[in-house]
Amino acid sequence: MAEFFLELFSEEIPARMQKAASEALEAICAQALKPLSITVRQAYYGPRRIALAAEIATEVAASSVSERGPRASAPEQALAGFLRKHGAVKEDLVQEGEFWVLNKQSPAQPAADYIAGVLPELLAKLPWPKSMRWGSGGEFTWVRPLRRIVCLLDGAVVPFKLGPVESGNLTEGHRVHGPGPFEVSSAAVWEEKLREHHVIANPAERRARVAEGIAEVAATLSLSVAPDEGLLDEVTGLAEWPVPLIGQIDKEFMELPPEVRELSMKINQKYFALRDETGAPAPYFAFVANLAADDEGKAIIAGNERVLRARLSDARHFWALDLKTPLDSLLPKLEKITFHAKIGTQRQRADRIADLAEEIATALGGSAEEAGQAGVAGLLAKADLVTGMVGEFPELQGIMGGYYATRGRGEVIGRAISSHYQPKGPSDAVPTGIVAVSVALADKLDTLREFFAVGEKPTGSGDPFALRRAALGVIRIVLENQLRLHLMPLLGTARGELFSFIIERLRVKLRGEGKRFDVLDAVLAAGEDDDLVRLMWRVKALNSLLEVENGKNLLAAYKRAANILRLENAKDGPHDGLPDTQLCTNAVELDFAKALDFLMPVVSTEVRAERFGEAMKYLADLRKFIDAFFETVTVNAESPDLRRNRLRLLARFTGAVNQVADFSRIEG
Repeated sequence: MAEFFLELFSEEIPARMQKAASEALEAICAQALKPLSITVRQAYYGPRRIALAAEIATEVAASSVSERGPRASAPEQALAGFLRKHGAVKEDLVQEGEFWVLNKQSPAQPAADYIAGVLPELLAKLPWPKSMRWGSGGEFTWVRPLRRIVCLLDGAVVPFKLGPVESGNLTEGHRVHGPGPFEVSSAAVWEEKLREHHVIANPAERRARVAEGIAEVAATLSLSVAPDEGLLDEVTGLAEWPVPLIGQIDKEFMELPPEVRELSMKINQKYFALRDETGAPAPYFAFVANLAADDEGKAIIAGNERVLRARLSDARHFWALDLKTPLDSLLPKLEKITFHAKIGTQRQRADRIADLAEEIATALGGSAEEAGQAGVAGLLAKADLVTGMVGEFPELQGIMGGYYATRGRGEVIGRAISSHYQPKGPSDAVPTGIVAVSVALADKLDTLREFFAVGEKPTGSGDPFALRRAALGVIRIVLENQLRLHLMPLLGTARGELFSFIIERLRVKLRGEGKRFDVLDAVLAAGEDDDLVRLMWRVKALNSLLEVENGKNLLAAYKRAANILRLENAKDGPHDGLPDTQLCTNAVELDFAKALDFLMPVVSTEVRAERFGEAMKYLADLRKFIDAFFETVTVNAESPDLRRNRLRLLARFTGAVNQVADFSRIEG
């Protein structure tokens, strides 16, 4: 095996594109060099390069192809596609009867020749979210101007041309600390020499250096870094030689809401927020420079402090301006913002959310005051969309409305508005408290029912209006707050279809958590239940039953009984009605009938009282009776009366179980 190394060196690649480009490069090489049995050792990406080191065979093995192709009468396009697939020409074909037949012998080919022949065309198609045309002809496209290509096979250059750039063995280091080209002869030499020229090539090492570096400089002031994995990834893609530094925030800007200050720092300047020993925001920020300055970064720090001062001055201006305008007075402006062409304006949406939030608060047992607060919060929840701050930072919608409402309407309404978009993702917390959960549910349910009503539903993998996320948000809010809420009355005109959609998201959630979703289907089949909390209690109880030996045996017995009934009902069923104990010919049969007479109403009572664990225990008690019945009784007796009575016993048994769940839906 030989070492294959490829580096594509260009002008600065946007940080958000680097990892995907590296993965695309790896996929291209894995596919193109498959005949060389490629094994990728390491992929690299950074601000000005993507690279790959691999092991490959020294040659493409000799091969022969004998394959029947298109008919001789087939269109030229079909023949051309067949030839292209096999890298053949028409002269390689012979006609046998009605078909073309390819008999091609391919001799062994040196790896370097093969690479030079197949790789450039594929590299030219490397996908970029955005690319630019450059070069004298203006025909070659790349994310940024491509400057150098290193392509080595065991240290020797593999010559080829990509756009206007020819491959070689020269690369470059840091723009300031290591300018100018230098030669490399292997992946290890490349990585070592880059380090000497102030470039850390390995992205994982560079990321660790950023994270550890800012943590260390923060610790010198007894501070900690606010976790932000996304920002850490982005900064890793901005610096080839990360140098962590700390700047100070003017005291006057600490009066701004922390979300405003920290979002401005993150979005505009890629700064990390810092926390003091109590976890409160500290008047400092950490950032990463891409060079080690002679003055230990003092000038760089001063410059960044000056830029941040200007940014936060703008934010403070919007904050002061917005505070002068009550949220109520902004509602007319929402009439000019279309939420969706088929659904209406944001003002119409605000009115719907207000009514729905009040209805939900009442359904949850909230007081008249809480219901009123939920209605007000729902009405004002979207008002901050027309504020100056949200216009500047759309990411702060809801959060700013919460701050503004708290000043005019109190903390309860402010908190409900600030949290009504939650949960935004799987790791985001859900709102708590009747007013807050009512507004959050109203926001999501309004989105779901309005889009379903106009036929704008998710299709396949497409979900442009994030309806799946909204449904999952409803599920999480209800379950994590243990809200006893009937969903059906809240789902509007498409309630049946929408409830099925919500249940499907619950199935996906359970599957993602490694839980059995077939148990959910079994419980739902026993009777539709739109109280998600009660539904999950039943699922949990049934899961617990199926984990013990009695439960597993009960399931097996149920399936056996259901299968017998299915076959016999097809002949002369259904076999409904109460069994006749006078026809029970032995003690086992009679004991089974008596157990069913006792347990049927008991299980029903426990289910109505929502004591599902107790109901499952009673069902488990049936196990010994049904096992004994199958061991000693012949269901299909010669006597028609005995047969019918025994089938009724089985039907009564399955009916007892079906009060809790349809066991036929359970796998296993």
